[in-house]
Amino acid sequence: MPDDRSTDEAVPGPRAAALAAPDAAGEGRGRGVAYALATYVSWGFLPLFFRLLRPLPPAYVVAHRVIWASLLFAALCALTGRLGGLRAAVGRPRTLAALALSAVLIAVNWLLYVYAVSSGRVLEASLGYFINPLLNVALGVAVLGERLERRSWLAIGLAAAGVLVLSVGRTGGVPWLSLGLALSFGLYGLVRKRLELDTLTASTLEALLLAPFGLAYALLVGAGAAPPPSHGVPLWALLLASGALTAVPLYWFASAARLLPLSQLGFFQYISPSLQFLLAVLAFGETFTARHAWGFGCIWAALALSSLVAYRRAPGGARPALSR
Repeated sequence: MPDDRSTDEAVPGPRAAALAAPDAAGEGRGRGVAYALATYVSWGFLPLFFRLLRPLPPAYVVAHRVIWASLLFAALCALTGRLGGLRAAVGRPRTLAALALSAVLIAVNWLLYVYAVSSGRVLEASLGYFINPLLNVALGVAVLGERLERRSWLAIGLAAAGVLVLSVGRTGGVPWLSLGLALSFGLYGLVRKRLELDTLTASTLEALLLAPFGLAYALLVGAGAAPPPSHGVPLWALLLASGALTAVPLYWFASAARLLPLSQLGFFQYISPSLQFLLAVLAFGETFTARHAWGFGCIWAALALSSLVAYRRAPGGARPALSR
């Protein structure tokens, strides 16, 4: 006679399945949080890497970043079975045109970022990425016709006040580098929002579209910028590693976005600029004045208010694990 217990274990009933489902969901959420933390912490520490490449012009660094990232993205697509999706996207002219635009925007963003690090302006870079979430809200209103409640408008007003405070009495006036980083990444996100492609496939196509230009620059225009033999292997190794530091965190981000609600993922986005801010002030010795304190304070208050609004709008299941 068969053992009833073995039958129950082999074919779990509805109750057992129901009990197992929360565990599976919790495990997936845990992996999503790990991927999100890995993504944003790695992005936050990127200035440490790009400072090592300061002997090279920013455009030359970005050219190599594009070349090696495109190869790694293509390999990741092959390993995850997305080559069919790549071929299908290439066959859609409107999708390809949108990807060409997003590729230009992310290239501009990378160039500004590498320039900010190489010129000792990491504090301005962090400001740009603090402004970015609030700019996304403004773009949603201006371009997508989204409606905001009063507290969201107050958050945008606080951010604008912060930028104004940072501009007054500043050499050079408006912090164009910060705004350029925020605007290029905000528009990039807006274009990508309209694409019906997963993150990895879209990023691979963007990199492949940019790769010929990066290769041409590295071989022709940037030939004089190539590391001299006296630098030896390390500088070349860093250029090669720039591709991995582009592709791998984005793959982690794609994994986190798949496992976590976007409302929860959004709470991790402040890790990167916060780490960049700390590096700029504590590690790189960039000047932080009372004007910076007031300006950043306004923007941090705006982000806190905006996060509160997003948290209250999120459905119960999409709220961060902190609320439990």
